[in-house]
Amino acid sequence: MTDAGEVRFKRVMLKISGEALMGDRQYGLNPQTVERIAREVKSVHDLGVEICMVIGGGNIFRGLQGSAQGMERTTADYMGMLATVMNALAMQSALEGLGIFTRVISAIPMDQVCEPYIRRRAVRHLEKKRVCIFAAGTGNPYFTTDTAAALRANEMSCEAIFMGKQVDGIYDSDPKTNPDAKRFDRISYDDVLRKNLKVMDASAIALTRDNKMPLIVFSLDEPGGFRGILAGKGTYTTVHS
Repeated sequence: MTDAGEVRFKRVMLKISGEALMGDRQYGLNPQTVERIAREVKSVHDLGVEICMVIGGGNIFRGLQGSAQGMERTTADYMGMLATVMNALAMQSALEGLGIFTRVISAIPMDQVCEPYIRRRAVRHLEKKRVCIFAAGTGNPYFTTDTAAALRANEMSCEAIFMGKQVDGIYDSDPKTNPDAKRFDRISYDDVLRKNLKVMDASAIALTRDNKMPLIVFSLDEPGGFRGILAGKGTYTTVHS
């Protein structure tokens, strides 16, 4: 095992979308994709880095879409939170299959399934080198899993938030539709808000900015990308205050 002193950060938050778990499917989970991401997490864990995770639920149910279809917003958001618990349990199973002790910690108590969120207990899990997957968002409607990731990252004293995307950083327009899109190596939180770049929602950006939390946006599809960035390599965008 490589000593954690050789990497840039010793405790990080990894935020990924629920859609990242779909692979080539239209909805739900692709077990091969879940295992691939779990191996990426294991490669960083093997460096001695303490890892928190937040996974969205958009591959199963998205509260905003439910609300747009006429469902009451609060109910739709709670359904979205439950979807994140399902994704967290799938990732826990994949990680433990690789020999990584993992805890799913839910903002909505469901003791038979996972642990309730207690900050000091979660910190202790990290100190024991267990991966902590924070599920059910913040436990409140009207807040996204982006905001949950920013909140938990600050509560856990993480040194950075890693945002796994399908592109290798932040661009001034969609690189999938615009071949001339410009990628930023570094950009400020204020510029992200001013340019309306869809990295995280505005509440999450404001929370990370106000607490001077670095945000690193990288491609989750790049093999070894997560580990490489911790060693100062690879292609990514850093959002700074």
